[in-house]
Amino acid sequence: MARVSVDDVTKIYSDNDEGRILAVDNVSLDVKDGEFVTIVGPSGSGKSTLLRMIAGLEDITEGTIKIGDTVINDIQPQDRGVAMVFQNYALYPHMTARKNMSYGLKLTTDLSDEEVNARVEEAAEMMGIEDQLDKKPGNLSGGQQQRVATGRAIVRDPEVFLFDEPLSNLDAKLRLHMRTELQRIQEEVGTTSIYVTHDQEEAMTMSDRIVILDAGQIQQVGEPDDIYNEPANKFVANFIGSPSMNMFPVELSGNSLVSEAFEYHLSDRILEEINEYAEEGESLTLGIRPENIQLVDSAGENTIDAYIDVREPVGSDNFLYVTLGGDMECRVRVPGDVKPDEGTNVHIQFDETNLHIFRDQTGRNILTSVEPTDQATTTGDSSVAMAED
Repeated sequence: MARVSVDDVTKIYSDNDEGRILAVDNVSLDVKDGEFVTIVGPSGSGKSTLLRMIAGLEDITEGTIKIGDTVINDIQPQDRGVAMVFQNYALYPHMTARKNMSYGLKLTTDLSDEEVNARVEEAAEMMGIEDQLDKKPGNLSGGQQQRVATGRAIVRDPEVFLFDEPLSNLDAKLRLHMRTELQRIQEEVGTTSIYVTHDQEEAMTMSDRIVILDAGQIQQVGEPDDIYNEPANKFVANFIGSPSMNMFPVELSGNSLVSEAFEYHLSDRILEEINEYAEEGESLTLGIRPENIQLVDSAGENTIDAYIDVREPVGSDNFLYVTLGGDMECRVRVPGDVKPDEGTNVHIQFDETNLHIFRDQTGRNILTSVEPTDQATTTGDSSVAMAED
């Protein structure tokens, strides 16, 4: 096991037609020994490129990467002490599961056949595929192939596990099961793990910490609860959460936030925080998650008139898609036993303790205690195109 340190790392691809393509932009990140960190972001955010640089599959344009105290920039992939699980599993179709799991170990170590086989058997038992070892990949299900690929990484006993969207090819039910399996295995072996995904649910449920990337830059790093409840900026707030956070354009006017559909009176506590960063008349965005909006019986201070367009049952909850002021859309999440009729008018109210106020100029959330990264409030060099992930 080892700590992974990424210091001011940049990756730029040269392209004859478009000039330079910026994939990762001055990223710094420390992953603790034994930690499970997930890097998440939209397509083209640079998450897979960053992982491949740690693995040694991509050259580093600028910056350094360390595993433990060793700078690995110029060390060959097989000598870095990392094991990678790929999205497509990368299994040899002509080899049995046993040979797939042992092949890399035989190439990179001087272990005897008995020692290699013992490691394979142990990993197979851990993965629950001990009865599949003599089958070839073509005779295995997608989930079994994923287990073989993970077992192949485990037998190498690496300092660092790298996962590049390993569950994306599985169906929803199996993906959910394998999430818990990977968590169990990581806790059991205790190996430092870096996991890349575009699936925010995987990131929220599996990680000790989450790294949010956009356009090659880190937007926020934190524990799942902090990422969800205290997003550093508008991008993180929009990206994390399903349904996504409601966003309403507002202006600061006296002690109120005024939009086309409503006027929200601020408490002295929140107004004091806002006045530290925003000026009278400044364009802001008010954010509120669907579960932090309540239906109320009657109109009152800070209640908003809403029209229910659609009620969508999802088991234990109902999602209400409502309209404010004629054309401003809003999503409300209520318990499953709350079933207002579609096509009716209701009153809603925001939970003030869960409000988020974003400056349009920088995107910063001015009601969070989380300090934004330098990257989260700046833009990159416009002369450099962004790479696809």
